[in-house]
Amino acid sequence: MKKVCTNKILKIVIILWLIIAVGSLKAEAFLVDNFNDTLKGWMTKAKKYHGWTQYSIVKYEGHSVLKAYSADSASSLIKKFSLYPADYPILKWRWKVENIIREGKERQKRKDDYAARIYVIFDSGFTPFGKRCIVYAWASTLKQEEVISSPWNSKIMIVAVESGNENVGKWISEIRNVYEDYQNIFGEEPPKIDGIAIMTDTDGTGETVTAYYDDIMFMESK
Repeated sequence: MKKVCTNKILKIVIILWLIIAVGSLKAEAFLVDNFNDTLKGWMTKAKKYHGWTQYSIVKYEGHSVLKAYSADSASSLIKKFSLYPADYPILKWRWKVENIIREGKERQKRKDDYAARIYVIFDSGFTPFGKRCIVYAWASTLKQEEVISSPWNSKIMIVAVESGNENVGKWISEIRNVYEDYQNIFGEEPPKIDGIAIMTDTDGTGETVTAYYDDIMFMESK
């Protein structure tokens, strides 16, 4: 009888250990979206903006991607989730723009249009419209890797990942260490990430631009 009880206890312990072990496993990547299906989970925001940028999933060069078309418009797609940058510090994505904003001037409120932008939104304890953001942008006039604050909001910091015409018309894969970028830009440990926003806009210049986005994900550091 003691042996039977001991075996049962041992089995229970093993099962509990397996449950704990499986529960503690963490995926190597957190997929934001690969745009293979619908835009379910994404919200469109146009408050305080002018017009609506058209976002749609299309088949392009053999892949399903997100297409953004802006003609004198500015609206964004937002996807909310909770993620700790210490767990997933690496942000990866690929994008392509068909042109940049010819009259874009990133430091001026009336001209700060971008062919493509990805916002990382942080839970920084401010109001929903005042949270800190790091914006990875395809700029027009900034130097590559230049960092500036948005002329609209000093809590929004813009990093010129790409700039100018050199890579226009090409798919470019990007890798950023969001954890380190936040430390370097804000001088402190990053809080939880609240979500991602995508924005292609031309409301300041009245120009037209088309951009494509794909395979947005957070990764563990290697």
